[in-house]
Amino acid sequence: MEYFCSVIQTHPVLNIPTMAHTVLHKAATRGHADHGWLNTWHTFSFAHYHDPERMHFGALRVLNDDTVAPGMGFSTHPHANMEIISIPLEGDLEHRDSMGNTQVIRQGDIQVMSAGSGITHSEKNRNHDRLTRFLQIWVFPNKRDVPPRYDQITLDPAKLRDRFQQILSPSPDDEGVWIHQDAWFHLGRFGPGREATYAVKRPGNGVYAFVIEGEATINGQALERRDGLGLWEVTGLEIKAGNNGADVLLMDVPMHLN
Repeated sequence: MEYFCSVIQTHPVLNIPTMAHTVLHKAATRGHADHGWLNTWHTFSFAHYHDPERMHFGALRVLNDDTVAPGMGFSTHPHANMEIISIPLEGDLEHRDSMGNTQVIRQGDIQVMSAGSGITHSEKNRNHDRLTRFLQIWVFPNKRDVPPRYDQITLDPAKLRDRFQQILSPSPDDEGVWIHQDAWFHLGRFGPGREATYAVKRPGNGVYAFVIEGEATINGQALERRDGLGLWEVTGLEIKAGNNGADVLLMDVPMHLN
């Protein structure tokens, strides 16, 4: 089940009242599949999970919460015209692609792949004694058939502490990885009761907030582990971590596709 509402709120930075629209996706309402080697939860319609009311949030098309069994993984498969971001949460994920890249991403890394005109790749848990968990995120691009591209970075944990660090943007000259879309991702790790504000980066964008761990209240809405909250026609967010702290991912994306 998902819940829609409209509320009047005040921009936390500019103190300007604004009408906000929200959609709440509780963790247990996500699509789920257990393939043995892969245990996966889908916030939006994906593979055999289809809900016409949960196709995407603006340019945000896929938010999958994947757990891969030891030594297992996704065999070589194709992608085109999609920006694909992977955020490892635990373990080591080995990536191979048709551009010749062979890389391993771990907790603290951010990986991006612009599929563009076409690419094939595989992903595998390179460990034989423990699980690998990661978030797989797809964003619709604002340019089609661009040359495929791969990149990854390692975050500085100190920059995540009680603040939001930018991990993705539309610019190769900005902080974090970049994609072909007017989107910004921020990640923060907050201690118990810590507070933060966030200003939407671009008029017309919405923000999808995902609580990776812990609990948080965002613009008055209480959220638990793996809950998602989408907000649009809003200019800012107020975030307060719960008693156990919170790891929160913010995905600031256009609400209208080109």
